[in-house]
Amino acid sequence: MKKILIIADGILAKYFLERVVSVSSDGNEYTIIHYKKKTVKDISFPESFKIYSFDPTSLEKMTAVMGKDYYQVMIAVRKKTDALGSYKIIRQFDKKVPIYLVDKWSLELEDKYLKVMSAREVVAFRFADFVPNTPVFAQNVGLNIGEVMDVQVPVGSSYVYRHIGGIEQKKWHIAALYRNNMLLLPQPGLMIQPNDNLLMVGAPDVLQYVYKSIKRELGQFPQPFGSNIYCLIDMKNMHDKKIEALLANAFSLHNKLNSKKLYIKVINPTYSPIFNTIKDLSSDDIDVTADYYNSSLDNIYTNDVNQLNIGLCIVDKEFFKTNIKILFNLQTPIFKIGNIELDSVKRGIVFGGNTDDIEKHSSVIFDLSSQLELKVQFYDFDPEAENQELAEHFENIAKLYEKQIEIIKSNDENPLFKLKKEDDMLQFVPFYESFLKSKIVSIFSEDLNRIYFMLNDKYQLFLPILE
Repeated sequence: MKKILIIADGILAKYFLERVVSVSSDGNEYTIIHYKKKTVKDISFPESFKIYSFDPTSLEKMTAVMGKDYYQVMIAVRKKTDALGSYKIIRQFDKKVPIYLVDKWSLELEDKYLKVMSAREVVAFRFADFVPNTPVFAQNVGLNIGEVMDVQVPVGSSYVYRHIGGIEQKKWHIAALYRNNMLLLPQPGLMIQPNDNLLMVGAPDVLQYVYKSIKRELGQFPQPFGSNIYCLIDMKNMHDKKIEALLANAFSLHNKLNSKKLYIKVINPTYSPIFNTIKDLSSDDIDVTADYYNSSLDNIYTNDVNQLNIGLCIVDKEFFKTNIKILFNLQTPIFKIGNIELDSVKRGIVFGGNTDDIEKHSSVIFDLSSQLELKVQFYDFDPEAENQELAEHFENIAKLYEKQIEIIKSNDENPLFKLKKEDDMLQFVPFYESFLKSKIVSIFSEDLNRIYFMLNDKYQLFLPILE
């Protein structure tokens, strides 16, 4: 049983004692010293509390209680002279007992066994927790380094109307959800609502990133994947018209999306008018570089995407087909251009399929569609329970983004045959590892996302599936 000495005086000490009594366990034995009755008034102390009333700055009186082997001492008093006097007397009896002292006066005491807690700092930090858009960290829990965080989900967050099971949680977890002053334990099917409070546990640096993601305003794509756009030009294997089409799309996306910088990398450069044109594009927000050493394409992409904070890569259909494995391993959104100008694209197409994978990227789909001013169409070609829930989820996200969504239900006709004849679309596709295998197997899949190549001539955005 741990013996604890508490020297208390004043209203703060009274609240402290009330708290100690309410949470006390059978494992502690308390000695309380006070010198004004109002400090302990109306507090019902259990048997494990021994109460004394005398001046703790009196050496003679303190001798009566200092014969015990205390585990720690706690001092919370109103006056500076009482705090210093009590501290000095305790040190006369025990040089190493841990002392916790509430400091209202900015005391300067050198003692490695003394823990001074600034009352002003505690109040200031706690009061700051109520400032909007600031993370709230749990105190005196775990390692006390910020691994437990409480965050309120704002109305415009990309986390709103998402199921907890559909949120990627690497090195962090949602431990609890609070709604209308009620505790809800996390379940995969529990949907996050506006103004919910999430209690999160994880690595402190990861929680900081998650906090920013939850609070992030709409219209931020290519975030959270990265801040910049990347366009690679292979002059050896691309003719001039293809290069011009890639550049036109890159400029259009860079201007319309929340992209900080457009990086253009030229490999296998040839001295030609179009190469000179590309070099002249360099500006404050457009970076043009050339690789004259025929470096490995895999290394070029991997190094550039990692080092340049790339959130979107732009390719054409031939390059995507030839280098699909390299692009998949980047785990970055891949924007494959279509046969028409980007300005002619008027709608974003989403196929119901793997519920979790589509739901994870629903906010990205609407974010990009909003920035490109696209109407969203959700094809529910197999209207069973899971797809109905997914369709409902997309309707909720559409309300959040103040966008219209058209839910197209059909269990008869494969919509791919109709869409193959139309061009004004951007298909959002989960980027599965199975895409690296033979397309013959995919032909028989009931998930239309896996038959993406039937719309190969259209604009497509391949979204990484993070394991």
